Amino acid sequence: MGTVTRLFDRPSPFALRPHDGGDAQVKRRESETHLTKRPDRVKQYLLPRMKEFKFDEFKKDYIDRTGLAGELAGVPIPLRAEDREAFKTPEGLRGNIIAENMARVLGIDPKFKYAAVYSDYIERFFGKKAVDNMTRKAKDLADKEEYEEACVYFRAALVFKFDDLAAMYGYARILRQLYNMSANEAYTGNLKAESLDYLELTTETYPRFDMAWYYLGYLYLNLGLYIKAKLAWEKFIGLGRIAKDRKEIRQRIAQIATPIEIEKGYNAVLAERWEEGLEILENYKDSVYKDWWPLWYYLGVAYARTGRAAEAEAAFKTALKGSPRHIETMEELVAIYEARGDKQGMKKYADKLALVRKDAK
Repeated sequence: MGTVTRLFDRPSPFALRPHDGGDAQVKRRESETHLTKRPDRVKQYLLPRMKEFKFDEFKKDYIDRTGLAGELAGVPIPLRAEDREAFKTPEGLRGNIIAENMARVLGIDPKFKYAAVYSDYIERFFGKKAVDNMTRKAKDLADKEEYEEACVYFRAALVFKFDDLAAMYGYARILRQLYNMSANEAYTGNLKAESLDYLELTTETYPRFDMAWYYLGYLYLNLGLYIKAKLAWEKFIGLGRIAKDRKEIRQRIAQIATPIEIEKGYNAVLAERWEEGLEILENYKDSVYKDWWPLWYYLGVAYARTGRAAEAEAAFKTALKGSPRHIETMEELVAIYEARGDKQGMKKYADKLALVRKDAK
């Protein structure tokens, strides 16, 4: 199945306001919805950007003159190399530049020690336009293919308004662009998980916003979650405003009809309905899907649980040809050889398991 690669190719989604997706409907706890309170999968990859800043403090006479004594006395101010000379002059650095630097720090690390003070200072200069300014800046950076920098600004916007439609959707989309450009497995996994979570959050918060359903379907497809992809795309078809996109998605749904049936077989096995799972999955052993290693893994589980050890062994070995480091498959083979009293076979896969687990640490 192909996936689309287009990024910000429509009338700017970052100018959208909540009415474009209906009123916000926040259902999850703050520990899941607020960037400042969620576990942060992405910060570790952005922290090196802190090196572009040196931190200094406002001079006392400037603080007294501007009335900022209660807010910024003793607070480190982020400065880029080009800001430092102006910061030392009697006039000081322009407040909007300082505010933007602070916003970038918050985008890198939403839980930064001085986040509350920085937020107050930013609002002093940008007021109600703060979030719009950040999402607009992010969109402009994305158009220039400065994707990581765009990610920083989308995150900064989410620090200020966790349920802003443009920020949520833009963050999910920019993460998708970043992980599609990477070959690093851990990086890709973390950004893909964050993108998935934010697309799901967007559809939950703004269920009438069509494009979130569109891309959520593609991400489910990429993860092999065909039933979820179909459900997301059916939502999109009901909401989609562009006829050619609705046509495209109808074609995609038709293309995954068989994978959906196979996934039903997986789900039957996961639900311990072994015979039902076998009845579905055995139909595809000699099909165009015969090279799908999960098909053989789930067949193996169902065979093993119904006492067909030899068939389970063959299925698990076929699964390992497609995914040589799949831990659960090796665990199943160890169990089969242990039950059979085959110490040599048991040791072979136990040793492989130990190596894979060691590499994973």
